[in-house]
Amino acid sequence: MRVRQPIAVLAALLVGAVCLRASAADTDGPSFPGIVDHFKYGSIGAEEGTGVPVRIWRVLPEVCAGFLPARPGVGYERLGFIQEGAGHGRPVGTSFRPGRGDRVGLNCATCHVGTLRDAPGAARQVVVGMPANQMDLQGYARFLTACARSPAFETSAMMAAIRRGTPDGGVFTRLVDRLFLVRATRKGILDRARENAWFDVRPPQGPGRVDTFNPYKRLLALPMDDVVGTVDLPSLWNQRRRQGLWLHWDGNNDRVEERNKSAAIGAGATPKSLDLASMQRIADWALDLAPPAYPTARIDAGRAAAGARVYAEACARCHAFDGAQVGQVTTIAEVGSDRERLDSFTPALAVAMNTIGRGRPWQFTRFRKTDGYANMPLDGLWLRAPYLHNGSVPDLRALLFPEERPTTFYRAYDVYDWDRVGFVSNSADAARDGVRFDTALRGNGNAGHRYGTDLPAPEKLALLEYLKTL
Repeated sequence: MRVRQPIAVLAALLVGAVCLRASAADTDGPSFPGIVDHFKYGSIGAEEGTGVPVRIWRVLPEVCAGFLPARPGVGYERLGFIQEGAGHGRPVGTSFRPGRGDRVGLNCATCHVGTLRDAPGAARQVVVGMPANQMDLQGYARFLTACARSPAFETSAMMAAIRRGTPDGGVFTRLVDRLFLVRATRKGILDRARENAWFDVRPPQGPGRVDTFNPYKRLLALPMDDVVGTVDLPSLWNQRRRQGLWLHWDGNNDRVEERNKSAAIGAGATPKSLDLASMQRIADWALDLAPPAYPTARIDAGRAAAGARVYAEACARCHAFDGAQVGQVTTIAEVGSDRERLDSFTPALAVAMNTIGRGRPWQFTRFRKTDGYANMPLDGLWLRAPYLHNGSVPDLRALLFPEERPTTFYRAYDVYDWDRVGFVSNSADAARDGVRFDTALRGNGNAGHRYGTDLPAPEKLALLEYLKTL
């Protein structure tokens, strides 16, 4: 004890010195004065569970480049992160919080900022509140795991890369990195990988999708099964108008506030680490965040007017904000969609979810088990492709003409298909830059939601035109 105690004290002093030095040098903190920047780069407290020390995080794509997927871009862009430029030195959807290693984590924008291009070679548009059609969350976790398992993680190459990435780190930083930080980070990533072993008995999630609730079974120490809970990432628009509707794809909660906190915990926060003030600021802003409009010049006004009448008769009851059944659940027997996501959220999980936050003013109380999928409002529908809860139908035309629903197609290619109303999904470019989606895999079925499919073709085409306007 007499020997170890001074060493422990020295280690604590070294870590403290490093944190103070790095924090003082890095002005990109956890909060931003502008709400859009705060949404894109601010912290919600998720660094606690999934954060990686910034000096290590910066260099992993260099040291472990061989584990990145063959997708367009450089470094983390190949996993679907959006790099806007020099601004913050890190992508949209990442946050930075000083202290305890100065970690980079994830935030709301990881899942709710997407991109589109008018045509191949056109400038990319970054759309706030849109589902993150490029982002491969599971791919990011697998990249970190592969890197941590690699001998490269604790070699001189890693230390040399850290020195290049943080040239003004100083002797204390170098010493702590070599003796403590790299090894502790590796251990943390591998511990997380063991918690994520359930990945390996399910099909890959792929970009723009996530299994929301199977991680909660691990978190809440419930028995694991092999049911696939993978769904498309949702949009974040018009949250005020969603208050009181049944949320999540299966309608298992009707409180926007609980939905927000459960999403943050899923991203790596803990009940203790949640930055409630930051989250409230974002939630207030999202109440009236509107989706961008479909380009007016690309809409046939006459056909859209005819389609409005079809929509009122065939769709509005379940999908208009003032519809009698909007935000309510349609049974799986009626909607006929792939049921794996519904089955993944069990009655036992609903009970356990309502224990989260126990002893805190915001403890969850509204989770429930349902027997189907919720009828979603369709605002910004044109930017929410692919369609159905699992993203198994690439465009709106294929949704209305089920004989055109492909068995395989490519996701994460962000060139827009203005005729079919969705993203280009079957071209040579989409095959080169996108990620293959196979509807034969468990959880990926594209059946169901046959509403409107028996209409005459002219009415379906008119409806398709009107759906562009929502």
